[in-house]
This record gives sequence, C-alpha cells and structure tokens, in this order.
Amino acid sequence: MKTFSATPADIDKKWIIIDAEGVVLGRLASIIAMRLRGKHKATFTPSMDMGDNVIVINAEKIQLTGKKRSDKIYYWHTGHPGGIKQRSAEQLLEGKFPERVVTKAVKNMLPGNRLSRVQMTNLRVYTGSEHPHEAQNPEVLDVKAMNAKNTRSQS
Repeated sequence: MKTFSATPADIDKKWIIIDAEGVVLGRLASIIAMRLRGKHKATFTPSMDMGDNVIVINAEKIQLTGKKRSDKIYYWHTGHPGGIKQRSAEQLLEGKFPERVVTKAVKNMLPGNRLSRVQMTNLRVYTGSEHPHEAQNPEVLDVKAMNAKNTRSQS
C-alpha cells in the first residue's frame, strides 16, 4: 500500500459561498480554514494548494460570544517608535472595513508559511449580500445547519 500524494493534475477546486449572518466568528473561521487548506477532501496533501475558493457574504453581521465584541483587541504597529495601535472588534465591525475581522480570524487559523499565504488568496470576504463571482456558480455551504452551536441570537 502506498501513500497517495496529489499532483497538480489531481486537484479540482470548487467555489463555495457562505452566508456569515448570525454565525459565530470562531466556528466560521475554522470551517473556512479547513476548506481553504483542502482538509475536507480524501486526497488532501499538505504540501499542495488543493482547497476550495471560498466567498463569504454578510461579514458585518458576524456574531461574537461573551464580551468579545467589546473586549477583543486587535493590535498593529506603524513601524515608528511608540507606534502601537489598537482597536476593539466592535470598532472594526462598525468601521469602514468590517470584513477584516473574518479575514484575520481565518488567517490566524492557517499555518504561518508560504503555502497558507497562497491559500489566503482563495478567500473573498464581502460586507453585503452581493458579490461579483456569480459566473463561477458557487455552491452554498450552510454553516448554520451544520451545528446548532454555530449560530447565536442577536445580542
């Protein structure tokens, strides 16, 4: 018995659309990260980009459990001395680019290597329910129906 190792000819990528309205952020991010890496496929090969293209809509309507909306802090540095900046998740979700909360959560669930940076290019996150990828005929992945814990009522 030999271990199967996929080649570029073996890879078939699908397009998947996920509606993030009312879905818990961490659970959604772990599902997206698994789909981007291709771990849901029987032919998974760790060194190949075999994941699907994932479209996330309604990213601004994501839910956070507990007090994470106000207490979760995102940090970044400007590069100048004393240039550390911070924003809470609530400020990001109500700001100009609320899709960055979802993108950052997915990025942190992928390994920190060159391949995961390529896999992140297969993720598209949009704030509204509109997206420009209708020509790819994406399949709908219903994250809410997977598990009752994936959703949370409005708080």
